Amino acid sequence: MIRRDELIKIGTFKKTHGIRGEIVFAFTNDSFDTCERPFLFCELDGIFVPFLLEEYRFNSASTALVKLKTVDSEQKARLLTVKEVYFPKNSMAGDRFGESFTWDYFIGFTLIDRQAMEIGLITEVNESTINTLFVVEREENEILIPATGEWIIAINDEKKTLCMELPEGLLN
Repeated sequence: MIRRDELIKIGTFKKTHGIRGEIVFAFTNDSFDTCERPFLFCELDGIFVPFLLEEYRFNSASTALVKLKTVDSEQKARLLTVKEVYFPKNSMAGDRFGESFTWDYFIGFTLIDRQAMEIGLITEVNESTINTLFVVEREENEILIPATGEWIIAINDEKKTLCMELPEGLLN
């Protein structure tokens, strides 16, 4: 049986689409797009149930229409709406931290530096410049931290913390 700690949340099924069983999937992590035959998991009656992803097509930067192998009607798809979607962590083993996520995934996470010093809460992601930046609320101020996978040391989804190794002097 699959346990929650073996999975990572990658989004939510929002609503049905059409009569063939397609579902609108709002994702925060597009790692399902990198596997040949990925299984997506939903918690049903306290058990994580795998669904083979038959086909999908992106319809925006953060949503896709998905068709699951055993879901072939609007009625079956409706049973999955408003359900969180998970992906096995071991399927992402080759990914570097941060590269399989959209940066918006980290909004609401607490940013911590490598010495376990809390920097602040990530409140938004600024993509208006050439470098993507985390907007971090720190002691009633906002600071900007470059969002780069190379600096990410650890991600704790349960505690909603993001640990980064920031260059010396960045916070000064």
